[in-house]
Amino acid sequence: MSTPISSIRNLGPAMEEACARAGIHSAEELREIGADDAYAKLLKSGTKPHFIGYYVLVMALQGRPWNDCKGKEKAELRKRFDILKAGNVDKGRSELERMLNQIGVIERPLG
Repeated sequence: MSTPISSIRNLGPAMEEACARAGIHSAEELREIGADDAYAKLLKSGTKPHFIGYYVLVMALQGRPWNDCKGKEKAELRKRFDILKAGNVDKGRSELERMLNQIGVIERPLG
């Protein structure tokens, strides 16, 4: 029996839909994959990178409120997010293109 992803505190229908597009179909599967690998799959499936979405996922899988992430922990999560983003979204882009992408100027290629 599988449990819906939206049964995890702070993860709702939008995250459930994004996970389904990424091939993640249950709360059990999401927990098994873990936040970083799951977020990488989300990015590869077309989810637009957003730091808050990433740390909400991390906090949710730890059973913590989304706004519990602060200070040094949040700074460390930002580093992990930037690495995930660079490896899955900005791969093959120049430094200028990466910066333009961060401010939303470059569209993500389809496919």
